[in-house]
Amino acid sequence: MEMLDIIRKKRDGGELNLEEIQAFIRGASDGSVPVYHLAALLMAIYFKGMKFRETGLLTQAMAQSGKILSWEGLDGPCVDKHSTGGVGDKTSLILAPLAACCGIYVPMISGRGLGHTGGTLDKLESIPGFQVRHDLATFQKILRKHGVAMIGQTPEIAPADKTLYALRDVTGTVESIPLITASILSKKIAEGLDALVLDVKTGLGAFMQERNMSIKLARSLVQTAKNAGLPAQALITNMDHPLGNQVGNSLEILESIETLQGKGPKDLTSLSLELAGRMVLAGKKAPNLKQAIALVRKKLDSGEGLEKFREMVEAQGGDPRVVANPKLLDLSPDLEVFSAPRRGVISMMDSGLIGRAACALGAGRGKMDDLVDPGVGLTLKRKPGDKVRQGEALIEIRHRQGKGLQTARDLLSMSVCIAETRFKPEPLILEEIQ
Repeated sequence: MEMLDIIRKKRDGGELNLEEIQAFIRGASDGSVPVYHLAALLMAIYFKGMKFRETGLLTQAMAQSGKILSWEGLDGPCVDKHSTGGVGDKTSLILAPLAACCGIYVPMISGRGLGHTGGTLDKLESIPGFQVRHDLATFQKILRKHGVAMIGQTPEIAPADKTLYALRDVTGTVESIPLITASILSKKIAEGLDALVLDVKTGLGAFMQERNMSIKLARSLVQTAKNAGLPAQALITNMDHPLGNQVGNSLEILESIETLQGKGPKDLTSLSLELAGRMVLAGKKAPNLKQAIALVRKKLDSGEGLEKFREMVEAQGGDPRVVANPKLLDLSPDLEVFSAPRRGVISMMDSGLIGRAACALGAGRGKMDDLVDPGVGLTLKRKPGDKVRQGEALIEIRHRQGKGLQTARDLLSMSVCIAETRFKPEPLILEEIQ
């Protein structure tokens, strides 16, 4: 089958069939199709789109390009959660151990941060000794014993996605909904899940900033997953403002521990409980959502979630003393304060600009091979809706000997708006997609 014919067909708006999609994915997996042909087809898909049936075929072909895990013998269901990425979004670190305490097995294959959105793997690696690179046998062993494991993508899991993801990043085709859907779900199908909960962000700091596009993506993800035999649901959540108070890798581990101690910020705690509750309900460990969230809350209040997090850290080579003594985390001692330029009520803290400010300090990366500094980041001392006085501390900047400090301050000055009148932020959860 000639790739050039497949490219022309999609370029002209045609619908690709199973054989054509399989040829595309096979070539991406084994390197038999030149990169320029892969890039050309990605661009054709970006401009011409895919019908729903095509997206499903692409997703299945990508999942089947590698190994699909099997979990025979477990005494509970496998359920995962995926977020499309945001600023300060560390819910995975909180909800995974809580769900595991409720009898859910959570085999989480996560990613690294790129641009202004943080990555779960980078956060975990800020824990001394924590290993996210494990082979599948070790991953399965940890999950079976502890109920939760978090690793990076292995060569055996959806290998076509690794090639195509890198190409999408350099060809300007990242925002294609069919390609996003196939990329996310191919890995989740390969995890061998019984159910999936999705957190699709929308707003200034989200990958999809327009709500209608976020809803469109959520519907594509939920319906494609269901058609593949994977029960799924999605929440559309607000990412106009950072989630929680900390942005940066070690800082977000610190806040996750505080949240599991019952001392976390309200927005982060409530969303973590909501998502974990939906995982528990999807795994049939509670009869309804209200009781599922109540069960998760019980595990939080009892300290069982915190202990499960400590257990996971130790099982994956990390220093478990971090849970009791977060000072063991690498946190830069260099501090500066960004203050309120005038009195009033905070009406905006643009999470996109705040995320970029954290990246300027070294907390994120512009390219996949960039190194991150785990100890730098931002602490939000006030949030939208809060009253402030002129000169009051708004954001604490943790930097490394001034690197990126001025750029970060410039971005922060653009990110914060202070109004004269009372302001009520939008709800955190905007819509549910079943």
